[in-house]
Amino acid sequence: MSQTSQQQIHIPPQLANALLQGDVTLGQITGLEQKKLYEIANVGYQMLTSGKLEEAKTIYRGLVAIAPYDSVFHCHLGAVYHRLGETDAAFEAYEQSLAINHANIDALAGRGEINYLRGKFTEATNDFRKAFELDPNAQRPSTQRARALVWSLKESLEAQENAEQSAEARTK
Repeated sequence: MSQTSQQQIHIPPQLANALLQGDVTLGQITGLEQKKLYEIANVGYQMLTSGKLEEAKTIYRGLVAIAPYDSVFHCHLGAVYHRLGETDAAFEAYEQSLAINHANIDALAGRGEINYLRGKFTEATNDFRKAFELDPNAQRPSTQRARALVWSLKESLEAQENAEQSAEARTK
């Protein structure tokens, strides 16, 4: 019969208290440097872009736990949730990202998409407007998606307006 050995980590009470208060992160306690965390995030991003969403979710959830004040990790976790159709979790992750960095273009575009899908057009418009101001040339894929969504919406509204005007003209 084999026994699984569990290694216990002893954290001094003062350090544990600092962790609970948010004064230090798990990354700081474990000594993981930002460069290493971003190397791990790159693996998560490769998983995300190749469609291995559950693996990407595991990586980004871990990164958010280790470095809870990193806007990019929250944003990418939001993107994973978004792609999985977990829109409530995606929205919350985008919100967390924007609470840390209100100028995170990808989080603005992602939150805008969810607001749009929820029928919150004013909020969606505000998010898209901010993203467009920060990325006026649409260099980021998220801004490109947001622009395509806005153009599609504009065309749909124009087509609807034209159809209504045609119907109105026929009834006269």
